[in-house]
Amino acid sequence: MKITEQLKQPIASEMELFEEKFSASMHSKVALLNRITYYIVNRKGKQMRPMFVFLTAKLLGQNTVNERSYRAASVIELIHTATLVHDDVVDESYERRGFFSINALWKNKIAVLVGDYLLSKGLLLCIDHKDFDLLEIISVAVREMSQGELLQIEKTRHLDIDEPVYKEIIRQKTATLIASCCALGAASVHATESTVEQMRKFGEYIGMAFQIKDDLFDYSESKIGKPTGIDIREKKMTLPLIHVLNSVSDREKKWLLQSIRHHNKDKKRVKAVIALVKERGGLTYAQKQMHAYKDMALEQLHVFPKNEFRDALEAMVRYVIERKK
Repeated sequence: MKITEQLKQPIASEMELFEEKFSASMHSKVALLNRITYYIVNRKGKQMRPMFVFLTAKLLGQNTVNERSYRAASVIELIHTATLVHDDVVDESYERRGFFSINALWKNKIAVLVGDYLLSKGLLLCIDHKDFDLLEIISVAVREMSQGELLQIEKTRHLDIDEPVYKEIIRQKTATLIASCCALGAASVHATESTVEQMRKFGEYIGMAFQIKDDLFDYSESKIGKPTGIDIREKKMTLPLIHVLNSVSDREKKWLLQSIRHHNKDKKRVKAVIALVKERGGLTYAQKQMHAYKDMALEQLHVFPKNEFRDALEAMVRYVIERKK
């Protein structure tokens, strides 16, 4: 059994019903749109975000969930899917999870419109049921994700990302959506404001650890035994590299920046950058930071009574930092 299937066990019936409700929430009167959304539903990923919603809701709602919890899970998945569709257009990416992306099959114009449609469906799902507290949580997440993307673009042009700026970028780009999942799960069962905020922080810390883990993958060996270096080729300043830039001599810093700015397509040069980052402790530092966020997440969780849902959320935290892809 896959690890994600094991984690779904305490919420298996909720996840099954969620898939039905999610598919129904995408339906429209436009045949082309239905073909595209059917394609999206049938190539779903691990569904970690709705899992966070349901596990949080059951942790706080006396082992039960309500219709608001299902709507919260659908909203987060609609918004997440919309951002992925838009990201593929922005990044000119033609593959997603081993399948063709929407823009690869239907071109950019249709992909952008589909992303807009999914975003509006998510927001309207809240409005139609007067879930204004849920609407506020998800609207803040959409704003933060957009700001994070733009901040990264701005800073990448000048390669002037220091650690505080890097952390703000990943907090907005990645952590804010996972934070929203946990906040939505809590709010859906009418938890107190302080509890909603506590679960939001829990999700934010997991999101930070999740992104740092992604950064580390760029320095790992691929299936053919070679470092990937994709982030370096795309001039993305990630934590291992940022740490080393701040600890090497001026001469080495200049060489690293020139390598990223002017030689990022040179495989030998990228390999040399990766070797230097490893040698100067960039990976070790990033791993320590990742584990620190993991510990902060668990600290938020441990104030709640131990049960199967808390255990599953703890397992989700461990999965985030131990996953292989």
